[in-house]
Amino acid sequence: MSKNTFYRKRKFWYWLAGIFGVLILILGIGAIILSAKWKPTLTTKIKEGVSNASNGLYQINFKDIHLNLLTGTAVLDSISLMPDSNVFNQLKVQKQAPTHLFRIKLAHLKISRVGILKAYFKKRIDLSAIIVDHPSMDMVYHKVPKRADTATNEKTLYQQISKSLKSIAVGQIKIVDADFDYYNGNRKLNQVKHLSVNVKDILIDSAAQFDTTRVFHSKNIGFELLGYQSDTKDKLYTLKLDTLRGSITGRDLEIRGFKMIPKYPKIEFSRKYDVQKDRYDLDFKKISLSGIDYVSLNNNGELLVKQVDLGPAQVNVFMNRELPPSSLNKSGNFPHMALKRLPIPTIVEQLKIAKVNVAYGEYNPKTKEIGTVKLDGLNGTIRNITNDSSRLAKQSHAYADLTTYVMGKAKLNVKIDFNLTSNNGAFSYKGKVNGFDLKALNAISKPLGQIELESGQVTSASFDVSANAAGSKGVVYFYYKDLKIKMLGEDADGKEKKKGLLSFLANTILIKDDNIPGEKGRFANVTHERAPQASFFNIMWKSVFKGMREIVGIGIVPMKKAEKPKKK
Repeated sequence: MSKNTFYRKRKFWYWLAGIFGVLILILGIGAIILSAKWKPTLTTKIKEGVSNASNGLYQINFKDIHLNLLTGTAVLDSISLMPDSNVFNQLKVQKQAPTHLFRIKLAHLKISRVGILKAYFKKRIDLSAIIVDHPSMDMVYHKVPKRADTATNEKTLYQQISKSLKSIAVGQIKIVDADFDYYNGNRKLNQVKHLSVNVKDILIDSAAQFDTTRVFHSKNIGFELLGYQSDTKDKLYTLKLDTLRGSITGRDLEIRGFKMIPKYPKIEFSRKYDVQKDRYDLDFKKISLSGIDYVSLNNNGELLVKQVDLGPAQVNVFMNRELPPSSLNKSGNFPHMALKRLPIPTIVEQLKIAKVNVAYGEYNPKTKEIGTVKLDGLNGTIRNITNDSSRLAKQSHAYADLTTYVMGKAKLNVKIDFNLTSNNGAFSYKGKVNGFDLKALNAISKPLGQIELESGQVTSASFDVSANAAGSKGVVYFYYKDLKIKMLGEDADGKEKKKGLLSFLANTILIKDDNIPGEKGRFANVTHERAPQASFFNIMWKSVFKGMREIVGIGIVPMKKAEKPKKK
């Protein structure tokens, strides 16, 4: 190759590079000019679009918009999306107000691969992704008049935008590390940090508007919360969970590793109060919800769930009896009475419990010991858990069928019928206990009753009781043999000792050492008056315990009455 030829070729590449450079420069300058010209137009269009799409309910504001035509990206700074209270009140009067309002603030919103020319000339918006990073989001529930059935008249979202746009397609919307607060009116109910949401394949067009496989116009909406931890308002508990995952499209939710951990040991914790209060220590390995109607929750403020699976779990409850009792009437905390207080209409068709261990302990200041009742391996189902008025009109009772092992030894099956419309907490329960060695109950009877069961074998027991906030009434069957007890007390040094004479009198005069099934078998008709501070489970076991006392022969010995609350 000659020297002149080499220089001619090199000169050609210089010219080609120069032409490309000039073209890139022209495009860059053009993009800057177009961006500058389009920025006010695009700003106006975005604000008008949000207002029109929400019928004036929401207004969006942002400090600035950065548009890059070459890369197809747009970034909005200092954004806020807020509802207009005047419009909301007007919609309430028209019975068209949504159940939930949203307040959203974020520093930046990034939109990638925007087909700007396609949107301008073809009226089709095609986006690769919308990234919402570290937003603050409030979801506010309002009880609003239910909308009339206007399904035939309501326009789809596509029909509302079709005059301006032919379609909107978004590959994904990612909400990263959001702070999410849920309100009931002005009252904050829940606060969640580090929530992430991923919405995939959003499409709004003439065909997709009636696609029943999409939820909120998307193919899948998933959310995730990792490593959540917070303290309760009273600063006495720490709440933790390992993971929370769910899918609106899949209608499911799974919680793993939920814990409610007391900040102080049992006795120290109880003395944080002036009166008796339960201390809870909860560890739920897994909680799963399936068949959740997220659409109804959003549109109507109703929680509809097909099934909740609970367990494995550990539930520990402790009460210190050295403190005066609370003046609070605990009938309001009966499960079906507490259900009435839920802030939104709720229907859970079935709750399944599996491998849940429950322990209830009481500190007796007289013996300075804690007696603990244990229910091991609690399994069963509860059906029709609801406070929804329309559901209650059709089915007003919830039914529980539960099986557990008392003190890990005695198999107990109990069926509970809750009257969900009762104003006095009415319910009934019946059950059966298989045979077991009575000495298994010493862990309760010694610290709480100063009685040791020296021998005794239960062959079977059953009960059928009706109860409410005032008390209970029913029948108890208790069959056993070879019952002998030891009455306990304390010596001068405070050490435990046997009360020989009392034990002898109890075994020879009062206690009947057996009760054999048959014509001569004894049973007890029980009537029990409930103390206002007695809990739901207290009235259940005391009613049965009272019948057992009568059958054994110590029914004439009065049961210790609950201490009356001190007047303030």
